[in-house]
Amino acid sequence: MNYIQANWSAPTNIKAYTTLRSGWRDQQPLATCLLVPAEPIWIKQTHGICVVKAVPENNGREADAVFTNEPHQVCAVTTADCLPLLICHRQGSCVAAIHAGWRGLAAGIIEATLDQLQQSGEDLLVWMGPAIGPEKFEVGQDVYDAFTSQHSQSVRAFIPNHRGQWFANLYELAKIRLKLRGVTQVVGGHFCTYTQQDLFFSYRRDKGTTGRMASMIWIENDHS
Repeated sequence: MNYIQANWSAPTNIKAYTTLRSGWRDQQPLATCLLVPAEPIWIKQTHGICVVKAVPENNGREADAVFTNEPHQVCAVTTADCLPLLICHRQGSCVAAIHAGWRGLAAGIIEATLDQLQQSGEDLLVWMGPAIGPEKFEVGQDVYDAFTSQHSQSVRAFIPNHRGQWFANLYELAKIRLKLRGVTQVVGGHFCTYTQQDLFFSYRRDKGTTGRMASMIWIENDHS
């Protein structure tokens, strides 16, 4: 198998996948491993909060999220430990893909994307793709402070270890921020890119010399 299909209750016209390490290399067209309606709008990810629409003129722009309400425009992000979030409206009218490392999460990439979608949180569905798991994502006090200073409930996403560091749960940090914006229909978050070496690339595990997985979402046809 070359990919994972998002396991969620999205409308049938929404297609959402993440490639596996055996299925795609980031120098090749995505259509070689998955039947996509068009090559995605590829963005230059910077761990920031810029969100762009999936139109050809935004190909190659610096951004960390892509959205669209048009059919056959593929929104995609690439990751190798960071958290990919795929979002759709429960009526299938719009979609988005988010690249969320800890810096982007703390800076507000989720909130910036939701602002662009301009939808009620209760009408949105979110699938959390493969990211580094909470038992392997060791971070320093700076990361702990970046989140807990904004939202006190973020404390529950960190576990201290004997080295004076913290283990951070990216999945939980994302869920907290989504819930604060009224998004409660969130699924996924059961993978670990670091430990599931047969399935995923991992930047930390492979000391920075690694490929990427692509997480993508699109509207298969007009919802009308």
